[in-house]
Amino acid sequence: MHLADSFSSYVRPALRGRLGAVAAAHPLAVAAGQEMLTRGGSAVDALIAAQAVLCVVAPDACGLGGDMLALVRTPGAGVTAVNGAGAAPAGLSTWSDTGANSITVPGIVDGWQQLASRWGKLPLAALLEPARRIAEGGFVVPPGLAAAALAQRDRLEKGGAGRWALLGLKAGERFFQPELATLLAAIGRNGADAFYAGETAAAIAAAVGALGGALSRDDLAAHRSVVAPPVTIAFRDVRVAVQPPMTQGILLAMALAGREALGEPAGDREDHLAIELTEAAFAYRERAGEGAALLAEPLPIDPERAARRGGPRAYLHTAGVAVSDAEGMVASSLVSVFDDFGSCVFVPACGIVLNNRAGGFTGGANAPGPSRRPVHTLAPAMVLSGGDAIALATPGADGQVQTLLQVIGKVFGGGLDLAAAIAAPRWRSEGGDILIEAAHPMAADLAARGHRLRTLRDGEMRFGAVVCAGTGGEGPFAIADWRRETWAGVA
Repeated sequence: MHLADSFSSYVRPALRGRLGAVAAAHPLAVAAGQEMLTRGGSAVDALIAAQAVLCVVAPDACGLGGDMLALVRTPGAGVTAVNGAGAAPAGLSTWSDTGANSITVPGIVDGWQQLASRWGKLPLAALLEPARRIAEGGFVVPPGLAAAALAQRDRLEKGGAGRWALLGLKAGERFFQPELATLLAAIGRNGADAFYAGETAAAIAAAVGALGGALSRDDLAAHRSVVAPPVTIAFRDVRVAVQPPMTQGILLAMALAGREALGEPAGDREDHLAIELTEAAFAYRERAGEGAALLAEPLPIDPERAARRGGPRAYLHTAGVAVSDAEGMVASSLVSVFDDFGSCVFVPACGIVLNNRAGGFTGGANAPGPSRRPVHTLAPAMVLSGGDAIALATPGADGQVQTLLQVIGKVFGGGLDLAAAIAAPRWRSEGGDILIEAAHPMAADLAARGHRLRTLRDGEMRFGAVVCAGTGGEGPFAIADWRRETWAGVA
């Protein structure tokens, strides 16, 4: 694996640190991660701090009302998957894509506690302090957040957010979140119980119940994160670890396994093969709960012509964090409330919106039901090579699998260096079309093979924004995508 050094192109350089390195979906989140590393914290400490800041500065994409999924690699112990995503309410009788009956139990706070108890070095209060400071002291609203709040204003007002300060702000104005600051401080002092029990749990249940939803205090109290081994496959000369059920990470593993079965590099056909394998794998989305057993399913494709199966959907939001430290710990993660502002159900006492992850239910094995977990789009990955590890994650819902497939394939199948692979033009299968960045060099070839292309500007949101951190050779490194507000830093 080679790392690019150019500072004068779309290829963001690989930054190397002594104590650690972090890449995240916002520069303030990177700064929080760096702060923990300089204080002697682990990669997981930096991960939690960065995620918490994202929950403050990007409430349209993530928050304490949402979920967190992570993969953690420790030298000598391998990779562990932490699934901080909750189940549907035990009293669920009807469900929807938005509003009070689209909410599953928010899992991020218990996910933080599980991470910190296993791999943290610093107190939870210290990890959440940067986020608490920003919530209390405010931050300048960026144009994207202001536009998202305006676009979702009707949904937010129906969800009880009519008096939320954000709705009265324009881009460039300062957003203060005192209720969220208080909640973060309480979680720092008392752990996950400050969220899943007592006054906070009562406030969440009351906000949902007032709008006809089923989420109860008992649902919150019963929540536990799932900590388990990942699904791991061989690809070329490396191993790739993905989240186990109930996530779409298995679809990435299936596509990589399918590409491995096809053999040597295929030159100009690489993008065509990856598109076909993606769409073939997405036919198994509803069966993602079968996990590694799906790797036995063949993915027959035409190596020359587009089948136009389609399958992947839209949905855009999510935010990523990847961290590595000097002791060889590497962590890959994503946080999300699913759609813009999730369900748009607002909890005034907490200053948060709740997720709409029940919108991920479909049919068959992924049909909705009481206490069931829907197939989850969050799919961080980890690449293992000898004693080194690379964390990769990206936003984009169904695009996550596709973006990571392209990056991993270009590096470990095509010989491109990691930074250049992250920067390279991308495609995305969505709704039967192949969205493609304007600079993509294979557009004419893909069209000739029968793919229905829709050209979008380079860097359009649907092409994701990769965060990457790892170990190798000279110690911890991080790389940020040039897309969105992705950033990287070292300590």
